[in-house]
Amino acid sequence: MSITNFVDYVKIYCRSGKGGGGSVHFRREKFIPKGGPDGGNGGRGGHIFLRGNNQIWTLLNLKYKRHIIAESGGSGTGALCSGSDGQDIIIDVPLGTVAKNAETQEVICEITNHGEQVMLMQGGRGGLGNWNFRTATLQTPRFAQPGEPEQEGYVILELKILADIGLVGFPNAGKSTLLSVVSAAKPKIADYAFTTLVPNIGIVEYRDSKSFVMADIPGIIEGAHEGKGLGLRFLRHIERNSMLLFMIPCDSDDINKQYKILINELKMFNPELLDKKRVLAITKSDLIDDELMREIKKGLPKKVPHIFISAQTGLGITQLKDLLWKQLNNE
Repeated sequence: MSITNFVDYVKIYCRSGKGGGGSVHFRREKFIPKGGPDGGNGGRGGHIFLRGNNQIWTLLNLKYKRHIIAESGGSGTGALCSGSDGQDIIIDVPLGTVAKNAETQEVICEITNHGEQVMLMQGGRGGLGNWNFRTATLQTPRFAQPGEPEQEGYVILELKILADIGLVGFPNAGKSTLLSVVSAAKPKIADYAFTTLVPNIGIVEYRDSKSFVMADIPGIIEGAHEGKGLGLRFLRHIERNSMLLFMIPCDSDDINKQYKILINELKMFNPELLDKKRVLAITKSDLIDDELMREIKKGLPKKVPHIFISAQTGLGITQLKDLLWKQLNNE
């Protein structure tokens, strides 16, 4: 997906429809000069819904349409005729979209399933016509209810990509290369930092027609939780991942130190990320021999499963898939 087509954050103005007013009307026909009240009710205003759509991967459709205004309900008329209801508006969004109140930052809803539909703004109810207010002592009510007002406000929509495994690492750690090898995804790959500017998703085929979803986000740098680099913008995409695959090149000065920096950035952004399962992959391992691998192992984190891989030569890729599948399905 091109950079210009990937939109994961929009702020839109939404206004539901206001309810139609009830009618003040009296039946008047030939030979029936005082037929009594027959004012109809007003129609309700249109609602605004969010609906999950698994065929959409971006909020691009809302980038250029930031004012969503539903139709108001029609007013009631005589002969007990009710006004028409305002037409509802359904906004299709990708799975993983979170809607927030722009002023309070309160989460309104999260869309995670295809076809899931949540009301974002409720239309106003229509007012009652004067026919509803007739009584034995008030046979000619000359009043009716007005329709309820609309709801309006700014809403923030954030996309958090749904994937089983999120790739975490510094820029140029080999995340995109791995994704291109184990899936059909074709992310941009080059020998410089921040090659990846948008998240990429790939479906990894496993044995017996099984599969899992892997997401590659732009590289994290120290201070990403404060907005440095691209980390703050894309860290939220790994909040929904079941497991995190940390990737650190074997030629790094201090692998354990880099791992701790990545852990700290996740902790500062959202401490709950540390509750996820983790696997550590030492990348570009075709550059070292078995003796150096043994030396590197001594300094690796003890409680995190690790594996040496090379996406270029295929070293450890099959074993990595086995490890990831085992961890994903290990309760």
